[in-house]
Amino acid sequence: MSEPINLAAVGLGAAVALGLLTALLAILLPARQRTIAAGIGTVLAGAAGAVAGGAALAGQTAQVSLPWLLPLSGIHLGLDRMGGLFIAVTGGVAVAAGVYGAGYLRHGLRARTVQAVQPLFVVAMLLVPAASSVGTFLACWELMAVTSLILLLAEHRERPAVASAGRWYAVMTHLGFVTVLIGLLWFADQAGGDSFAALRNASLPSGAASGIFLLTLAGFASKAGIVPLHAWLPRAHPEAPSHVSALMSAAMVNLGAYGVLRVGVDLLGGGPGWWWTVVLVLGALSAVYGILQAAMTSDLKRLLGYSTTENLGLVFAGIGAAGLLEAAGARVPAGLALAAALLHVVGHAAFKTLLFLAAGSVVRATGTGDLDALGGLRTRMPWTTGMFGLGALAASALPPGTAFVSEWLLLQALVHGLPSAAVTMPLTVAAIALTAGLAVATFVKAFGIGFLAKPRGPGAERAIESPLTMRVGMGIAALACLVPALVPALVLPAITTGDPVARDLIAVRLNGVTGMVSPLLITAGLLGAAVLVVAGVRLLATRRERREARLWDCGGGPSTARMEYTATSFAEPLQRVFDNVVRPETDVDVGHYDEARYLVRQVAYRREVPDRIERLLYQPVLTAAAAWGRAGRKLATGSVHRYLGYGFSAVVFAFVVLAVTR
Repeated sequence: MSEPINLAAVGLGAAVALGLLTALLAILLPARQRTIAAGIGTVLAGAAGAVAGGAALAGQTAQVSLPWLLPLSGIHLGLDRMGGLFIAVTGGVAVAAGVYGAGYLRHGLRARTVQAVQPLFVVAMLLVPAASSVGTFLACWELMAVTSLILLLAEHRERPAVASAGRWYAVMTHLGFVTVLIGLLWFADQAGGDSFAALRNASLPSGAASGIFLLTLAGFASKAGIVPLHAWLPRAHPEAPSHVSALMSAAMVNLGAYGVLRVGVDLLGGGPGWWWTVVLVLGALSAVYGILQAAMTSDLKRLLGYSTTENLGLVFAGIGAAGLLEAAGARVPAGLALAAALLHVVGHAAFKTLLFLAAGSVVRATGTGDLDALGGLRTRMPWTTGMFGLGALAASALPPGTAFVSEWLLLQALVHGLPSAAVTMPLTVAAIALTAGLAVATFVKAFGIGFLAKPRGPGAERAIESPLTMRVGMGIAALACLVPALVPALVLPAITTGDPVARDLIAVRLNGVTGMVSPLLITAGLLGAAVLVVAGVRLLATRRERREARLWDCGGGPSTARMEYTATSFAEPLQRVFDNVVRPETDVDVGHYDEARYLVRQVAYRREVPDRIERLLYQPVLTAAAAWGRAGRKLATGSVHRYLGYGFSAVVFAFVVLAVTR
C-alpha cells in the first residue's frame, strides 16, 4: 500500500518553484504577458502555500535540508502546525492580492521590477514560518524585508512621499532585523548550534533567556507595527500599490506575531510571567493608540495602516495574556487567549485584505484617498462600496463582524483570568472595550463619509467601477471574511490545541468555563429583523396614496456637499474627548485687503493631528542625526592632507588604546 502524499512538503515546494518561475517570466515576457503571468503565478504560489499550510494544520510535517544552498549554515526547513497557520493565511492573502493585482497592474503600474519581485515577496513570506534554523530564518526574513521595500518604492518617481516612506521603512525594518539577528545569534551561541532543535534543548541562564527574548521581541514588534515601533506603517501603506499594501498589512505583519510565538513559546519554552506582561501591555497600548490615530486621520489608506497597528495590538494582547495566564497556572483561560489571538490573525488577514483592495479601487478611480474629497461612490462604484462596507463591518467588532468572535474570546479569557492578574486583566479589558468603540466610530466615518455622502471633488464625481479582475479579488477576500465571522467553529479546531472551544457549528461554546455565543444565530436574527422592518414599511406605504413634495429645508435650499459632515468634522468630537492624548495643532491665517485692513480677504484654517509618540521619540533622534551630518560635512573639506591626518590620528589612538589595555 503506497504512502499518502505529503501535501505539506509538496505544497511548499510547489509554491517556491512557482514563485521563482513567475519572477523569471516577469523579467523575460513583454508588458501585457508579464502582467498576466505575474498575477497567475502569484495566485498559484499562494494557493500552493495555502494547501501546504492547511496540511500542516491537519498534522502533516515536512523537513527539507539543503546544506549546500546557503554558505555557513545551509537551508533547513521544517513545517509544523504553528508555522502552518501563518503559511495558510499568507497563501490566502496572496491568492486575493494576485487576482486583484493582475487588473491593478494592467490598468496602471506596469513596472517589470514590481511584477518580478511580487512573487518573490510571497515566497519569502511563505518560507519564514517554515524555517527550522537560525541561518535560514534570518535569510528568509531579510529577503522578505528587501522584496517588500522594492515593492513599496514602485511609484517613487510619481510621488516624492514614496521615497520618504521607503526610507522610514528601510531604517525601521533593518533596525528590527539587527535586534533579531543579535538575539538569535546569542541564542545559537548559548545552544551550541543554530538548528531550532538545538535551541529547544538548550539550557540557558535566566538573564540570557530574558535578554534574547527582549531583543527578538523588539525586532518582531517593529515588523508588526507595535507602538512605539510603528512609525513606518502609516507611512508605507498609503504609498505602496494597493495589493502590495494588502500583502504587507494582512500577511507580512502577522509574521511579527509568529516570531514572538516561535521564539518565546516554542524555543524558549514560555518563560516567566513578566515577559508576557510586557507583551500584553505593548499590545493593549498599540490597540488603543492605533485606533485613536485611525479615528483622527482623513486619509483612507493611512487610516487602514493605523488600524493594522490596532489589530496587531489585539493579537499581541492575546499572546501576552496567554503567556501570563500560563505562567500563573490558569491553563483554560490561557488556551482561550491564545485561540483568540490566532483567530484574530485569520480574521484580520481576511478583512484587511478586503479593505485595502477596496481602498485601492477607490484611489484608482478617483485619484485620491482623502475622505474629505470623496463621497457619492455608492452609485458610481456599487461593487466597491459593498465590499468596503462588508470589510468595515468585519473590522468593527460588532456581530456579525469577523473581529467580533475573536475579541469576544479574548474578553472571556481576560475575565476568567482575573484571579491570576488582578491589576493587568481589568485594565486590558477596559482597553479592548475602548478599542472596540473607537473602531466602530472610525469605520462609520470611513464608510459614511467616503461612500454614502455627496461627492466633494471632481475625482469622486467622475469615478467608475473597477475592472473585473479587481472585483474578483475583492470578492475572494469577502468570502474569506464570512467563514470566521459566521462559523468560527470551522476555523478554531484547526488553529488551536487542547480544545478550548467545543466543536459546534451553530455556537461557540467554551470548554472548562461558562460562556457561549452564536454568531450564526445572531446574524439570522439581525437579517430577520431587517426583513421584517423593510416589509412592514413597504406594506404600510402601499396602503397610502403616494405624493411627491419637496422636503422642508428651512428656506436654505437643497443641501449640498458643503453642508454635510466631512471626515475631519466627524472626528472632532472624539478629538475633543482625547485632546490631551492627540494634542491637535491648529492654525488660522486671516488675510486682509491692502487697501482696507478691516476687510477680510480670506481665512485659511489648518488642523493637524500629529503622531505624538513619533514626535517624542523619533524627532530628537532625527534632529541629532541631522546635526551630526552637518558637523561631518565640515570635517570633509576635500583636502587629502586632512584625510591623511585623520587616518594617522586614528592609528595612533588605536596603538595608545592597545598599550593601555594590554
